[in-house]
Amino acid sequence: MACRAGHGGSEEPETVTLGERRVRVTEILDRWPGGDHLYFKVRGDDGARYILRRDFEILVWELEVYEAAEDERGTGQG
Repeated sequence: MACRAGHGGSEEPETVTLGERRVRVTEILDRWPGGDHLYFKVRGDDGARYILRRDFEILVWELEVYEAAEDERGTGQG
């Protein structure tokens, strides 16, 4: 996970690494605090949405939720 300084100097996600694949964060959709964590809902350059969690104590990022892009989920139309 690569980060950049965001609003108020706090770290914001810039890229997400999934195995060998790197996904660039194109948009931060939402952010909210939660106890000892800060959560970010982001969209990647792959069109998928991710919820990422930043742990303040051990200073690590975790992937909480992955939601595939619309075209990857299939709509049953065709």
